[in-house]
Amino acid sequence: MTTLVVCLDRTDDVGRKTGLRSPVVGWEAVRALVTDVGLADPEDSGVNTLLESLRVAQNLRDENEEVVVAVVSGDHESMVSADRAVAAQLDDLIADYDPDSAVVVTDSAEDERLIPIVESRVRVDSVDRVVVRQARDIESTYYLLKQFLADEELRQTVLVPIGLTLLVFPLLATTVGPATGAAAITTVIGLFLLYKGFNVDELLTRFARQTRESLYSGQVSVVTYVVAAGLTFVGLFVGALGVSNLEDTAGVVIPTTRFAFDSIPWLAMAALTASAGRLLDEAIGDDPIRTSFLNLPFLVVAVSLVVRGFSAYFLEQQHVIDPFVVPAYELGILSNERFVMGTGERLALFVVTAIVVSLVGAQFASSVSGSNEGVDRPDGGTDGGAATGESASDAAVDPDPGDGPDAAPDGEAGPVSERPDPELTDGGADANANPDSSRTRDR
Repeated sequence: MTTLVVCLDRTDDVGRKTGLRSPVVGWEAVRALVTDVGLADPEDSGVNTLLESLRVAQNLRDENEEVVVAVVSGDHESMVSADRAVAAQLDDLIADYDPDSAVVVTDSAEDERLIPIVESRVRVDSVDRVVVRQARDIESTYYLLKQFLADEELRQTVLVPIGLTLLVFPLLATTVGPATGAAAITTVIGLFLLYKGFNVDELLTRFARQTRESLYSGQVSVVTYVVAAGLTFVGLFVGALGVSNLEDTAGVVIPTTRFAFDSIPWLAMAALTASAGRLLDEAIGDDPIRTSFLNLPFLVVAVSLVVRGFSAYFLEQQHVIDPFVVPAYELGILSNERFVMGTGERLALFVVTAIVVSLVGAQFASSVSGSNEGVDRPDGGTDGGAATGESASDAAVDPDPGDGPDAAPDGEAGPVSERPDPELTDGGADANANPDSSRTRDR
């Protein structure tokens, strides 16, 4: 078993300091190279890397393994040329010595990027990274900072807010005071963290993409969404106007209830408009209308009735709004005197109406989805039933399949030209001969 102990030098530090060309192969050649590199630059960590390569090779030889130690260098002009030079040198080493495995020795994260090139040519059993003991913490910190600064997204997320804070805080401290400036910066940082934590940027990107696709496809829901947004603003304005007309009341319960009471009709109309547009898009499309879109308008009406009923109940209890009065009317034999409905009766009427509307919506959605399935399958049955119906209609067209030149032999129904291939069905001869064949094809 031959093991290649290869020392990687991506930037060709060895060649620039000694003037030697790589690869340098052999125990004595690498040992002499240690002296040359050490005399050229005693502070270079490459000396330790070369010594580590010799130590690994010596340990493998002590275990009675055939070892080839080599130093492979790249090119300092560009990373692409450096990687290609290392690949060419590895190809020559593998062609000359035919190693079964390799042990890679490096001294930096830059050199470790060559490991995939080695792995693509020979099996790598071990990677030995040499770090000078006196500078272990400093070098590790350096490479961590280098990797951190190489990540563009991480730089924008961390360094940009810190830089803006350091720039804005002195301005705010000199104009509005240190306390106000620190409070403002803390608020902005908190909003930024919430923005990133809730993935608001992804939500906005998805919303913009969906809006663009809706505009290009000409969907009706685009117009209805705009109308729904307008109705929503009207509802918020009406609710705020109703709160402003209240007399001075302690607490926030009554104003909130008044806002819900006044704004819920407009908000319900906005939701109905948006759901109607979505329903029209589903109806125009080729796919069947889903049950959830059919039931959504009824659900919106039911929820709005419940919210309106409970808000009216609390407001009427506090004498903010007048009781509900049923006016007198006379329609033929039907007549009614003026009737004042109590708070409980009013709430019960709204709740019962909401339940009835929701039940009607569920029944309507179920019946429409059932009719859609009937349109997709005219016989109203399963696919197997449809196939049976087709065969029955074929039999009705040709009641006597035994007559004529195209009659099927052995009493089979249908002409020979229209008889299905037994290899393509589960009822043919192959399926009868091998019952597991159909299951094999299904899988």
